[in-house]
Order: sequence, then structure tokens, then C-alpha cells
Amino acid sequence: MQPVTTESTMSSNPVLAQASPLDALQRWLPKLVLAPSMVIVLVGFYGYIGWTFLLSFTNSRFMPSYNFVGLQQYARLWDNDRWWVASQNLLVFGGLFIAISLVIGVFLAVLLDQRIRREGFIRTIFLYPMALSMIVTGTAWKWLLNPGLGLDKLLRDWGWEGFRFDWLVDPDRVVYCLVMAAVWQSSGFVMALFLAGLRSVDQSIIRAAQVDGASLPSIYLRIVLPSLGPVFFSALMILAHIAIKSFDLVASMTAGGPGYASDLPAMFMYAHTFTRGQMGLGAASAMLMLGAVLAILVPYLYSELRGKRHD
Repeated sequence: MQPVTTESTMSSNPVLAQASPLDALQRWLPKLVLAPSMVIVLVGFYGYIGWTFLLSFTNSRFMPSYNFVGLQQYARLWDNDRWWVASQNLLVFGGLFIAISLVIGVFLAVLLDQRIRREGFIRTIFLYPMALSMIVTGTAWKWLLNPGLGLDKLLRDWGWEGFRFDWLVDPDRVVYCLVMAAVWQSSGFVMALFLAGLRSVDQSIIRAAQVDGASLPSIYLRIVLPSLGPVFFSALMILAHIAIKSFDLVASMTAGGPGYASDLPAMFMYAHTFTRGQMGLGAASAMLMLGAVLAILVPYLYSELRGKRHD
């Protein structure tokens, strides 16, 4: 009988065997790959948020300055008429944009849920505007609504001399032009969200309601749509986030004009920070915008985490 050596015993025992460098590399490789992304996020995102928060308490103008003035920039912001115009425009723009996008998106989703012919082609048409950037959307709608170039001129050239659609140059109505362009781009995305939700509904529930004599509109209004509460909430959060951070649409379509009648908070922040030498004031407005975004995201994240905890 041959004696068993210590070396053979250690090699046969996986616990005692020494890990190879390749195994160690495989364990550390995911961390090494993610490390640059984490550094970029920490520095380029959270780092700049902290820096902006710091600048909002300084008298920074064209260049950053670290002379602290307390809440003076926030007081100046609240006394600024242009900021209040931008805030009121955000309420009008955001409210109409969210409401109309939800209504159109739900309506289109219900229509496509009927398994109509050419559904894929029609869905692609409605989703196509979402593939465009807001810059392209704003430029296209600017041409379309231009009184001397677009729809207004076209109809008058066709003989409708009394037609007037000059909202783009009307300070009281220009914000509604922004609503039209934003709804055109985002309603298809809302449609896709609700269509995915509708396709996940158990068809046996719908068939049972039809057997009981319920009409199709009643089934959707009383059974199907109320069951899509999470989809409604997600769409509301996404649309509100788009409305608050809207800058490129305003910059390409109206540039905040006429005057500053179509200003939104993002446009106000950009103008005061980079063109008017009011970096401290712009930083204060940016922090208020961040607060608005957090007021939307925190309840959403809380509801998601709470739902997972109960599951």
C-alpha cells in the first residue's frame, strides 16, 4: 500500500488548493470594468451637483467665486420677475403637456390593443417622433408655426385671407406652441408604455366581463385602465421630468421669446449662468429645479421600494 503524500492531499482538497491568478482576475474584472463609470458618475454628476449647491451661496458672476453671501441669491431669485414668468410657464406647459400626452397616449394604446391590421407599422409611425431630438422637433415646429413661412402663410396663399395663426409671436400664446411640439414628440412614448401594460392584462378577465354583458368602453374604463395604476404613475413621473428639464425645445423653437414670454426654468438658468454673468443666481435656480425633480422622484422610488418589500 502506497503512502499518501501531503502534496497530493493538498492538491485534491479545493479548500487548501491555492487560487490561481486567473481566478483572482475573474473575481476583480467586473469591479475593474465598473470602476471608471462609477468615478465618472461620482465626479461628473454628484460632484457637480455639490459644486452648484456651493456656488448658489456665493456672489459668483462670470467666473466662480467663493465669497459666501448666504441666501442672498435665493432672495434675488424670488424677487426676479423673469423667474416668476418662467415658473408660471412651467406650470402651464407641464400641466397641459402631461395631461394631453396621457390622454392621447392612452387613447392610441386602447385602439392598438384591438389587434388591428398593420399594427406594427402604425405603432412605428407613432413612435417615430420619439427618435428625434428636441432640437429637431423644435426647429421643425418653428418652421411650421412661423407666420411668414409655415401654415399661416400656406393657407393665406391658398385664398383663406382671414386665417391667422400667429401664436409663435404672441406673448400670451407662445407657450401653447411649446405644448403642441412636446405632445407631438412624447405621446407615442406614452402609447408604448400603456400598450405594454394592456398586453399584460389577463384576457380571461375581459372575456368574463363581456359574458356579463359589459360594453368594451366600460371594460376599459372600469376594469382594465384602473388596473394600470403603476403604468400611469411611471408615465406621469417621466413626463414631469421631461417638462421640468425642457431646455432644447425652448432654445430651438422660441429662444425664450418674444422677450422672455416663453421662458422655462431651464432656459432661465442657462441665460443667467452663461450669457448674463449671474452664475450664483443661475446656480440657485438650478438647485430649485433639482428640488422639483427630487419632489417627483422620491415618492416614485419610495413606492417602488415599498412594493418590492411587500412582494
